[in-house]
Amino acid sequence: MALGAIVMGTVGTMIGLLTGHGTLPVAAGVGIALGVGVGIFGGRRFLTSILVGTLLGGSLAWTLAGPERISIGAGAGAAMGGFLGVQLSMLLDMWAERKRQTAQKDPQH
Repeated sequence: MALGAIVMGTVGTMIGLLTGHGTLPVAAGVGIALGVGVGIFGGRRFLTSILVGTLLGGSLAWTLAGPERISIGAGAGAAMGGFLGVQLSMLLDMWAERKRQTAQKDPQH
């Protein structure tokens, strides 16, 4: 839950800074609420992939385009990290289910 609040709260804060200081508290609050919701439902892998994508995207944008493009790179990296995190999570769940079914069919191993 705390990881969700931190990650999504940070995203909400960045959105609030980009849209104007008047929307900062609302955007941060919505981000924290969404992060807590994702955290309650066990989205730790998803949130971690967003965090890693944000850091890598921001770093890559800083390296290639300069500091004025960090927020764009971080946003794009977060979106890609979230998408890849969902796909990876589905693959891991599918492999675990297949392994569980194989173990049930063949109890000798």
